Amino acid sequence: MTDTAPTAIPPTAQVTRPDGRVEIAPGAPLPGGPYANADLLPVPVAKRTWTTYNFSALWVGMAHNTASWTLASGLIAVGMDWKQAVFTIALANLIVLVPMLLTGHAGPKYGIPFPVFARASFGVRGANLPAVVRALVACGWFGIQTWIGGEAIYFLAGKLIGDSWTKASHLGGYAWTMWLSFAIFWAIQVAVIYRGMETIRRFENWAAPFVLVGAFVMLWWMSGKAGGLGPLFDQPSRLGWGADFWKLFAPALMGMIGFWSTLSLNIPDFTRYGRSQKAQTRGQALGLPTTMTLFAFLSVLVTSGSQAVYGQPVWDPVQLAAKTDNVAGLLYALVTVLVATLSVNIAANMVSPAFDFSNVAPRRISFRTGALITAVLAVVMCPWKLYSDPQGYIFTWLGLVGGLLGTVAGILIADYWILRRAHLDLVDLYRTGGRYWYAGGWNWRGVVAFVTGGVLAIGGADFHPLIDGRPIPALKSLADYGWAVGLGTSMVLYLLLMLSRTRERAATA
Repeated sequence: MTDTAPTAIPPTAQVTRPDGRVEIAPGAPLPGGPYANADLLPVPVAKRTWTTYNFSALWVGMAHNTASWTLASGLIAVGMDWKQAVFTIALANLIVLVPMLLTGHAGPKYGIPFPVFARASFGVRGANLPAVVRALVACGWFGIQTWIGGEAIYFLAGKLIGDSWTKASHLGGYAWTMWLSFAIFWAIQVAVIYRGMETIRRFENWAAPFVLVGAFVMLWWMSGKAGGLGPLFDQPSRLGWGADFWKLFAPALMGMIGFWSTLSLNIPDFTRYGRSQKAQTRGQALGLPTTMTLFAFLSVLVTSGSQAVYGQPVWDPVQLAAKTDNVAGLLYALVTVLVATLSVNIAANMVSPAFDFSNVAPRRISFRTGALITAVLAVVMCPWKLYSDPQGYIFTWLGLVGGLLGTVAGILIADYWILRRAHLDLVDLYRTGGRYWYAGGWNWRGVVAFVTGGVLAIGGADFHPLIDGRPIPALKSLADYGWAVGLGTSMVLYLLLMLSRTRERAATA
């Protein structure tokens, strides 16, 4: 089967407004067929209403969460001091902001979600490959965050009910009451997502400042326990600034980038509701690197304080809060954890896979059905194992996620910005036989670039799914730079393959 030649779309199918936003022309029929449903169709311009504040609040809500806290505190636990940890996280978020803004551009301009955006480079059917990979990663994250929220409920209920709750009989390594807490928090999130995107926007607006206040309360409490702020700053690095630190720095940086590499792909799921490019650009630039760095700063200080007070760093904020004897303070801290976890988990880890799974079978899987699939798979992936220790959490889970998803980001950016100059045909994104149909709905060039970049990025890691969990020795030296290797390799290879396709067509024309 050969690639289908590009076909012109009717000039009335889409219109470009003076502000650059594109939509289906008034009166023109909406795309239909097997590759469209109400959740995947472009958001009309009239409904693209999110402002700079909405995007900033979204990022504050997503950045100020328990997983972000453990991300920073985990660096303290593996030997860094507060300066090294904050530097690593600040640099990582400045780096990941770049692909975030580049892929986010298609959202307010065309009103399309990530899986539809990926059809331009992978094909109408082929987009299911990066969409499902992204969705499965989100399932893992959703499970991790749900386990954290379940922990908060477990300790909160323990303070209210007593030892009969926390000392219940064990099942599978944990008290049965912990499993019940996990199930309760799981059900709460499913209930919220069923109310739709507008409910999520309103929730993020008030959750963001609430969580930030909670973090400062934790800092105040820990500084009081440590005898002031001095001991929090005085905890030394076990690595120094020599070879030991720089050996750890590269995989740590890739892990920090990997933390938001998921959102750097599916950010169009949110920016499609943006009022303008300025709204999403300013909102993300103000919201992501600043709030993540501030929250990391608070996290590492509190964790350093725990090292001074308890003799070893306590990297899990739920476990740390449970050490207080002040019931009111504990209740406030754990409620804050619940709000923070609910905020990020719904926005970052359920919205995207819901759209991604819907893209697999648009006529059968709605946004809500996709969200339920996500919630079920999150449990199947055993998140309690992924979250069991900071070393595996940062260097295994985050490193693999970043390396694999960096390859998709490289392809999307190369296709949208370099090859197409940010011009897409909306109708062709939803139909067979158009310019994005390629060969049977698949652009094999995107698939080859994705697989090649993925193998180079994660093939040398200490754990990967390619060869019975064993690394490929020849690729070992690339493992510490997985995200950068994946992004750079896939971008260059995709461009070469697509330019070769263009030359072939020109020669046969």
